[in-house]
Amino acid sequence: QVQLVESGGGLVQPGGSLRLSCAASRIFNINVMGWYRQAPGKQREVVAVITSGGATNYADSVKGRFTISNEYAKNTVYLQMNSLKPEDTAVYYCNAVSISPIQGRRDYWGQGTQVTVSS
Repeated sequence: QVQLVESGGGLVQPGGSLRLSCAASRIFNINVMGWYRQAPGKQREVVAVITSGGATNYADSVKGRFTISNEYAKNTVYLQMNSLKPEDTAVYYCNAVSISPIQGRRDYWGQGTQVTVSS
């Protein structure tokens, strides 16, 4: 069964840290993995992405605080979140993009993990 399994969300105080993990199974030819988030009443937005070659890109709001990394041999991506702020509160979703000559581009999404930053 094709799936992305996320873990690591939770409740943390402002200034604290969390580490999210996402493992992909039965997904082949992954080119990009990343994290998106959606806060209540807002649209889903990109947080950070990383290519199979290791190139990264971050939303301006998290630059210097969040770090995305991967273990592509394990189809796993991580998001280290430091100096968390209340405005980081959201459901965080893992995303994987696979590209193949036959199927073209396909996007896969995890079920989401809640991150709450509050005192």
